[in-house]
Amino acid sequence: MRKERGQFFDRIAQEEFEEQSLSPYACKSSQSKGRKREERNVCSLRTAFQRDRDRIIHCKAFRRLKHKTQVFIAPFGDHYRTRLTHTLEVSQIARTISRALRLNEDLTEAISLGHDLGHTPFGHTGEEALNDVYKGSFQHNKQSLRVVDKLEREGEGLNLTWEVRDGILNHSQDKEKILTPKSRNQPGTLEGEVVKIADALAYVNHDIDDALRAEIIKEKDLPRESLKILGRTHRGRINTLVQNIVKESWRGAQLKMGDIVLDAFNELRDFMYDKVYLSSFLFNETRKAYRIVSELYSFYLRETHLLPLFLRKSIDKEGQERIAVDYIAGMTDRFAINIYKNYFIPEGWK
Repeated sequence: MRKERGQFFDRIAQEEFEEQSLSPYACKSSQSKGRKREERNVCSLRTAFQRDRDRIIHCKAFRRLKHKTQVFIAPFGDHYRTRLTHTLEVSQIARTISRALRLNEDLTEAISLGHDLGHTPFGHTGEEALNDVYKGSFQHNKQSLRVVDKLEREGEGLNLTWEVRDGILNHSQDKEKILTPKSRNQPGTLEGEVVKIADALAYVNHDIDDALRAEIIKEKDLPRESLKILGRTHRGRINTLVQNIVKESWRGAQLKMGDIVLDAFNELRDFMYDKVYLSSFLFNETRKAYRIVSELYSFYLRETHLLPLFLRKSIDKEGQERIAVDYIAGMTDRFAINIYKNYFIPEGWK
């Protein structure tokens, strides 16, 4: 292979390609606001956002997502979503939208893959438990940023770009409806907005699939008018929503959806909160999960010597409450369950 620049698609060539090919509203990697710490080595092949994506994929918190709850706690079925499969579905939807709108697909992918790194075991039940017991309050989007900034690499963090960090922090919809103009979490880039929308599109639709599989709901229970507009299948609904976003947002500086499609989606989302997320069917298991997380928090405040060494080193600076939260939030479902059994459930005499 010839060594002159331009004979292969190196970083500089990719940055030039972005300038020439992407939308004027896209975030170009060469125009990034940079990292918290300046780095000496600049990759000759990958752009800044591509490096961020790779750092996220290779970090420990990303690997743990495969054993963290999406909706169904520690499910035995092989086909229920986990936090990892949710993340991959968000990435796929967000990349499709970004590519169609000529936004920066690498930035979109990096934000997508990192958006839930700080999620607790047992899904939003674990998040609620930590928020209740920890005086500093707990939100998974803020914890995701803390993971990439401070907790990964034994406390060094991943040193990601400002744009990826901003997208991770501001991806959460909380319980507000999609495209709420007064949202507390407004990303600083269109790519971040794409991930925020893709997150909602993904979880509402794949949670319908899982709820049907678990027989919490039946297909006849779903809002008829919403299905008539969006489609009766998972694939059909995703296609309708993505197509509508691209059509309505094309040539604009903000993301939009048509009113009819937006109303149909929000009706479907409200249905899922009422009939699935807050259902009595899940209550008994979520109550157990809440107890595990809250009791582990009290336990680690008393037994700080059982925390990992790199976390214990930060107790004087951060406080033992903050460090206990960091450790518990990073646990997988099964690890939290096993730890709870070890410390709280007596074993029979052997």
